[in-house]
Amino acid sequence: MTVILCFGDSNTHGTPPMRAAGEYGRFGPDIRWPCRMARTLGWELVEEGLPGRTAHLPDPVMGAHMDGCEGLKIALQSHGPIHWLVIMLGTNDVKARFGASPELVTGGIAALLDIAQSPEMQARHGGFRVMLICPPPVLEQGPIADQFFGARLRSLALPPLYKALATARGVAFLDAGQVISVSPQDGVHFEASAHAVLADAIAAALRAEM
Repeated sequence: MTVILCFGDSNTHGTPPMRAAGEYGRFGPDIRWPCRMARTLGWELVEEGLPGRTAHLPDPVMGAHMDGCEGLKIALQSHGPIHWLVIMLGTNDVKARFGASPELVTGGIAALLDIAQSPEMQARHGGFRVMLICPPPVLEQGPIADQFFGARLRSLALPPLYKALATARGVAFLDAGQVISVSPQDGVHFEASAHAVLADAIAAALRAEM
């Protein structure tokens, strides 16, 4: 059976739109896009979504373990063999406290691809393919808007940079902002309906790559 590892942040974890800062919730497996996508394809799923995760930035508030580079190494050494790796990160990287330009955020994604495409990791799994997903742009509104001050413009600049990087690295690409939007409730997370649409879009994109 084909095994797919989905590596991301709270929107891969399945965090619902927040009504207040600091609250924790999680959609069930009937809603989360990785689960729905895997069921559609009939593939085995490994979920690796961590709320707060960045592509490569240690978080001074949430902790150094939010650095996705370290997390990806752990995930790839904990699971396997896998056939596909899906990466969707960048939303947390545009937070105000990092001051990261779109180019720096994209550089973090490049670091993740360096790890995934390294001879060590490829050999460990017998070779696997990668799909890079650019998350939809954020909205600066709702209970966590202060954390995302200035993030709207930064996130709007990411899709062409991610697409160019994916082309350069020979990996599959999907711009999630072309099929879904973040919830206006908190400006960051996905409604249940968006999870369903995204799951179908990713499944279709993966089928097209087979």
